[in-house]
Amino acid sequence: MKRQIAEKSGRDGERRAAIWLKLKGWLILGQRVKTPLGEIDLIAKRGGIVAFIEVKWRKQKADLDHAIDEHRLQRVAAAVECVAHDYAKDGEDIRVDVMLLAPGAFPRHIVNAWQP
Repeated sequence: MKRQIAEKSGRDGERRAAIWLKLKGWLILGQRVKTPLGEIDLIAKRGGIVAFIEVKWRKQKADLDHAIDEHRLQRVAAAVECVAHDYAKDGEDIRVDVMLLAPGAFPRHIVNAWQP
């Protein structure tokens, strides 16, 4: 039961992140994209940039500072390598971003969070 609640909260966080990105002018290209190496929560495009976005939802704002780490970002980056060619065309730049969300807090968009 606890896993189902976490899953529902994660999906809600991804939905909120997608809405926030759309309001900022991003086009959502994909949600919950599964690859052999993991899942990418959101794929969004604005101008010549395609962002592969890891979304983290926490119950409390204070927990956002520890929601993402290098290991998780490395897994997302590996998943991106599997599908980047399907989304980024004609010289578009790609990057891995993070969206952090919690009740009562503005979404925090960390641009280019993964730089190996």
